[in-house]
Amino acid sequence: MSARPKPSARSVKAAEIVIPDKLYFRIGEVAELCRLPAYVLRFWETEFPQLKPVKGSTGQRMYRRKDVENVLQIKKLLYEEGFTISGARHQLRGESHTDKKQTPLPFPAQSSSEIKHIRQGLRDILTILSTRH
Repeated sequence: MSARPKPSARSVKAAEIVIPDKLYFRIGEVAELCRLPAYVLRFWETEFPQLKPVKGSTGQRMYRRKDVENVLQIKKLLYEEGFTISGARHQLRGESHTDKKQTPLPFPAQSSSEIKHIRQGLRDILTILSTRH
């Protein structure tokens, strides 16, 4: 029976990693989860503005779920897709801009008579409230 080799950082795909349902992760947990050395995570914090773990009262870095997802995305861009750090930074910046653009909420079409009825109801409520003073 031969021992299986330990997977390297390059051989494990980001999609194969399941992030536990926790509020915060310590840097060691993120390093183990993402199969990266902690010094790489600290370096990436200086290179990617999207990666901003908060520091606890003891000074320990505390990564949120979004931070861990960003680490996995950065790892994918650098290790799997072959981006440079500058290219990955640009790619993430572009993705964050598209995330901020939302489609407008669809409002149900209401007739003007329904809107007038709602306005009158609100005026009636306002009148009742103002007479209670």
